[in-house]
Amino acid sequence: MGNNKKMEVFLNLTKKDTVVAIDEKVLPGSLVFDSLNPFPGYYHESPTSSRPIYIYMVLDRQYPLEEIIRATQNIEKEYKWNFDAGKGYMTIGSEFLNVIRVRHLPEIDLVEKIQEAYVNQGIHFLMKKKLKGKLEIKIKIVKFLLLENIGEGIYFNAADPTFAYLEIPKHLHYEAFNKVTMDVKYNWEGHEFDAASASFYNDGKLYEAIRIRSDQINLEYLTKIRKLYIDKIR
Repeated sequence: MGNNKKMEVFLNLTKKDTVVAIDEKVLPGSLVFDSLNPFPGYYHESPTSSRPIYIYMVLDRQYPLEEIIRATQNIEKEYKWNFDAGKGYMTIGSEFLNVIRVRHLPEIDLVEKIQEAYVNQGIHFLMKKKLKGKLEIKIKIVKFLLLENIGEGIYFNAADPTFAYLEIPKHLHYEAFNKVTMDVKYNWEGHEFDAASASFYNDGKLYEAIRIRSDQINLEYLTKIRKLYIDKIR
């Protein structure tokens, strides 16, 4: 495609993760999870590369999205910290938790400072609740994102080209998404990738999508994966 089109979208992303609660370098008494495996379908990271920091800070209640966005923008203006925050909904078995997912932290030492900054903005955290050990979760993230259309039904994350979004013809419930993804991977011979269920809203329309994470992303690679997904969905 010639003139690539950039567009800001409202994104929903659903995926699985493995987390563990952390007690140090967080607001005392608060429940904060460290993601142990943010990309469970992608194993190509070098053994010497540092694990990406993905943190889930559990909120005391449900906050409107605009309050989370407003607080985040105020914090970024005041402190000049470079991080990415998204509102999330976490399910652990029958437990449902409201969270802020934070990524792109330069160091985990910033977590408590970021929590304190949110408290100063009127966003408070769940206190005195303990969950131990490694936990399997399902997480839904909602946020605004800048996408770049690079081909038919194919979009880059404009801020991070290791992430892409592929349009699919219909919504897949979480179990159906997992089954289709397994079918795709069994028939895929290219470079490995992690996949998550997604949708985004743009220009009055909701688009169903697959989020792809890989360090080998290009148009040909994504076109082949998208075709395989569409074939397996039918």
